[in-house]
Amino acid sequence: MSRVVRWSAAVAAAMLITGCGSGSSESSADDGKGNSGTSASAPAPRQAASPGLPASLTAQKLAWSRCKGVSVPSGDWQCAMMKAPLDWSKPDGETIGIALIRSGATGGDRIGSLLFNFGGPGGSGISTMPSYASTASQLHERYDLVSWDPRGVGASEGIRCRSDKAIQAAESIDATPDDPAELKAYLDDATDFGRGCAKAAGKLITHVSTADTARDMDLMRQVLGDRSMHYFGISYGTELGGVYAHLFPQNVGRLVLDAVVDPTADSLGHAKNQTLGFQRALDDYLKSTGQDPRQGSQKIAALLKRIDAKPLPTASGRRLTQTLALTGIVLPLYSKETWPVLTSALTSARNGNGSELLRLADEYNDRDALGHYGTTTHSQRVISCLDDRQRPTAQQVKALLPEFERISPVFGDFLGWDTAGWCHDWPAAGQFDHPEVSAPGAAPVLVVGNTGDPATPYEGARRMADGLGKGVGVELTWKGEGHGAYGSGSECVDAIVNAYLLNGTVPRDGKVCS
Repeated sequence: MSRVVRWSAAVAAAMLITGCGSGSSESSADDGKGNSGTSASAPAPRQAASPGLPASLTAQKLAWSRCKGVSVPSGDWQCAMMKAPLDWSKPDGETIGIALIRSGATGGDRIGSLLFNFGGPGGSGISTMPSYASTASQLHERYDLVSWDPRGVGASEGIRCRSDKAIQAAESIDATPDDPAELKAYLDDATDFGRGCAKAAGKLITHVSTADTARDMDLMRQVLGDRSMHYFGISYGTELGGVYAHLFPQNVGRLVLDAVVDPTADSLGHAKNQTLGFQRALDDYLKSTGQDPRQGSQKIAALLKRIDAKPLPTASGRRLTQTLALTGIVLPLYSKETWPVLTSALTSARNGNGSELLRLADEYNDRDALGHYGTTTHSQRVISCLDDRQRPTAQQVKALLPEFERISPVFGDFLGWDTAGWCHDWPAAGQFDHPEVSAPGAAPVLVVGNTGDPATPYEGARRMADGLGKGVGVELTWKGEGHGAYGSGSECVDAIVNAYLLNGTVPRDGKVCS
């Protein structure tokens, strides 16, 4: 069982869009190195280090060396391990290792470091950053590109909650239970997964929150030698960026938040937002094939019900369950370029062959040809269940299912039940109903929303901009398709983001690229 939101914003693509909407950009005084004067984009006074942190942390020297076990393109990619407190309330106590990757600025007039988080939570920056470098090539000229595996992820004390064999066995569990026996199996599996995570994580289980990682980020800023935090967050990375701005407004330099998570939503709200977002994307896909969205959605819902009753055979010998089929449908909706793949997979499934949808589901679930699974969804669950205080019960979700199904006949049932199972019987208490992102006094933060985003619906961008505060959150809208906007085909979006990060040029709040 895994949530639909993943870190795939880095590889999602959309149709080529050229030109911009109406409205001009306002520039701010800037010396070209990120040090603004007293203009609207001038950062507040900064501290060189967070008070109260020991020099053993803030003055540590990173031992950069050739990256091992990471596929990198040509360039000077290096990796290092940074020490961070296990428990940020005890900075002098036990430490853990946070794995970083970087490539130095390729041109002159270097600004500093630009940190990237590609989402999840649970996505590995170590593995994603090198492949994203071509998208950020203009930024790379003046920034060191830096990313990291957040605590509990990959090379940073990565958590594996169950074996490959157990993961595959769980594929047979119905994530949309239809009777008491299926509900018991569903919730028992959630309990078992949580126990596996607690055993694997140990003390770390209560120290992998978004706030913990935001504090790790500010330590990185200091260790990397940057006076200001320059940051690019995608998908969940926008929530992380908002939390950072709230905790360290005085250290905000230039922050871009793309594919924005709604900071006002609790776990049920997020599920409803995603149900709406994926249904919108599915409607747009169906329109592109000449189908009526309502009728097309009902056909897909009927197909999923047939698969629920009788899973489809595949060439691999595994069976395509309803949950795997839905996961296979979700992946191509992240990018308009992959819509033809969805057409082919649905046609095969209607003809009784689940192989194509299973291949897409495996790609989404990070399963390789040998049956080995990645741990992104393990880390995702450990982090989000520590963040989220809300724990809807099965009875509460049953009462809400009609509302979810009205939003989407395809995704509603799954995403509704997901709220009951995701953190069921979790071994650590959640910390908040929704993240706090208010950042009074921070420099302007560029918030980029895409009207066709399936995973993080467009409305979240305005709510994030408002939540950051007046004069801080600056919204940029792209009328496009896919998860994320930068590097997705809009010259307008790319030009505005580049001008902001490279020159400090802050666009008018509400600027539209179409």
